[in-house]
Amino acid sequence: MSGITLADWLRAQDDVALVALLRARPDLATPPPADMSVLATRVGTRASIARACEDLDTFTLAVLEALVVQGADAGPVALPTLAQILGPDVKPRPLKQAVARLRSLALTWGDDDALSVAPLTREAFGSYPGGLGRGTGQTYDLSGVTEGEQRVLRKLAAGPPIGDTKDASRVVPLEKAETPVQRLLARGLLLRRDPGTVELPREIALELRGDRPLGPIQVNEPKPRTTALQQRSVDATGAGEALELVRHVENLIASWSAEPAPVLRTGGLGVRELRKVVKDLGVDERRAALLIELVVGADLAANTEAAEPEWVPTTKADVWLAATTEVRWATLAHAWLDLPRLPALVGRRDEKDKLFNPLADEIRRAQAPRDRRWILEALGAFPKGTAMATPADLAAVLGWRAPRRGGRQRDELVRWTVEEGTAVGVLALGAITSAGRVLLDEGPGHAAKSLGDALPAPLDHVLVQADLTVVAPGRLEPDLADELALVANVESAGGATVYRISEATVRRAFDAGRTADELQELFKTRSRTPVPQSLSYLIDDAARRHGRLRGGTAGSFLRCDDPVLISEVLAHPEAGRLELRRIAPTVLVSPLPLADVLDGLRSAGFAPAAEGPDGQVLDLRPGGRRTTPRQRSARNPVSPAVPADDRLGELVRLVRAGDRAAATPRGERISVPGHLGAGPSATLSLLQQAARARRSVLVGFVDSHGTAAQRVIEPHVVGGGVLEGYDHSYGEVLRFPLHRITSAALVDEA
Repeated sequence: MSGITLADWLRAQDDVALVALLRARPDLATPPPADMSVLATRVGTRASIARACEDLDTFTLAVLEALVVQGADAGPVALPTLAQILGPDVKPRPLKQAVARLRSLALTWGDDDALSVAPLTREAFGSYPGGLGRGTGQTYDLSGVTEGEQRVLRKLAAGPPIGDTKDASRVVPLEKAETPVQRLLARGLLLRRDPGTVELPREIALELRGDRPLGPIQVNEPKPRTTALQQRSVDATGAGEALELVRHVENLIASWSAEPAPVLRTGGLGVRELRKVVKDLGVDERRAALLIELVVGADLAANTEAAEPEWVPTTKADVWLAATTEVRWATLAHAWLDLPRLPALVGRRDEKDKLFNPLADEIRRAQAPRDRRWILEALGAFPKGTAMATPADLAAVLGWRAPRRGGRQRDELVRWTVEEGTAVGVLALGAITSAGRVLLDEGPGHAAKSLGDALPAPLDHVLVQADLTVVAPGRLEPDLADELALVANVESAGGATVYRISEATVRRAFDAGRTADELQELFKTRSRTPVPQSLSYLIDDAARRHGRLRGGTAGSFLRCDDPVLISEVLAHPEAGRLELRRIAPTVLVSPLPLADVLDGLRSAGFAPAAEGPDGQVLDLRPGGRRTTPRQRSARNPVSPAVPADDRLGELVRLVRAGDRAAATPRGERISVPGHLGAGPSATLSLLQQAARARRSVLVGFVDSHGTAAQRVIEPHVVGGGVLEGYDHSYGEVLRFPLHRITSAALVDEA
């Protein structure tokens, strides 16, 4: 039987079904289609069909391919015929569910006895859908086929149906045929496409394939191997990774503040700079690449784009450093989730053997955020505390759900996402954390709160050891962490952080304005273990030496109550390079900046301190380089954004109104040439005539999107640059600027 056209089928659908279609295929709504014929044309375009196929599971895709194999792009196909080619493994219920899914996407339409697909659907399955060749409409007799000929036929029947052979270079009669291919060609069981290629007719392939013409079809999703875990364990492990991530990013910002990394001429970061980050942070290259991409992706560092560009922390980095640990983590996790790049490619080489560098354009992938969310949402769909046994199990599930997503790197992409998600703290032990689940569903603000609930309460104490190390058995309160970072260096990090105190770190604290009494009090009140005498002696000894020399800004000056020490400084060889000269028994001056003078004296073994105009110690440590944040360009969406349902409902009404306008019989018509003759005045006259006679008018206009459309309007008011009238399709009064109207025609009352 003849089938219904796609446009007519769409017209017969209710508004709910059309809204669901536009929600599932948002590319159809941009720009808004003028009428149902335009919508039907878009539904059948090559790009839109390919995009819709990306969301189909393996079985539904097989059903669509079977429709193409059965020729539904040329004429309607009945459901029983479709079931027959799919084979006995496919039961009626899943088949009907798959067809309903295809109908909801308008990839097929019509009743069960007359299913059709758009002609360009065939191109979505390559040159040979189902691995089958062209049909000839003939019946073939395979009796008398030799074993050698049978092997050729079975190989081509398995697909693809074409083969390269020199035996097709000439056609010979059967009695002169010497090879299996020549005999098959002579008997018409193979088709000669050109002198080097043969093709197996579809009818023969279907006969050889038996009762499963399209081969084994995986109807159901594979069951992955999973492990049950306590969600508390997952969250605690993820929280530990989150703390480690924040610490490493802090160190990277500090490193680039002191010594920005140069930008390669081709963009990105060089191998030498990557290895420096590896050394400074104590991580491997994969993690270093991820950290670098995150810092730039979160806009905490940027290319200065100067004559000699460098990667420098932005002013946003200072805001980030001042935030709580949870907020800092949420900023980084959200940046990773939306990162349009694949950090895992760093260190690999492309087809031309070119190395992928961090921050290079070559590792940009517009689809990365969509695929990353897709993988994480698959993990998030499992019950809380359920971990996937291996990334390969997850890849198998996703491969069935959307075999056309991810491309050739799909399985690797799953593994990379699991590894990166674990490093970021969104995943842990193969399961999604509570904070990661909230990040996906509710955004970074709520995710920060969720992580805060999982983090252990910050500690207000440390453990000072006799070897001048300090152990922080967990996360410290912010003020204690800042003080400890000032007076000690991190020696090792993990569940417990070990700090090392030395004379240099104590001097650093003094340079920042701390006094010996304050440091003694810090360790006395914050250590749960007795403060060793060696630490007290170290602080007191450094304090006695620190600040005996005082520097100020003249260019700069040095003062000391002990003239002997002043003489010792002046006699040192470094004094000449620093251009020091005595202006009083206890005062030296230099034209160099104070910071340079103090650094030079410290390298010579002295321990000077800086002072301000009031005589108080100044902290002259550099604050670090900063650049302005980059203005983020709107990311090109990998797929059109899905409008809200009310907007889609409005669009459906527009399409139906356009349909009514297209079907309206027209009487007297006036077009507006835009710049010639009396078109605008004639149009205005016709509209005013229609308003007086209470006749409907078919109005052509250009909407705010620049799209041409038509509406049937009953004019009420024409003037003041506006046409106001009642649209029966809308059931309401609409207003049109007269300058947007391109044509007007009286509706034929006959």
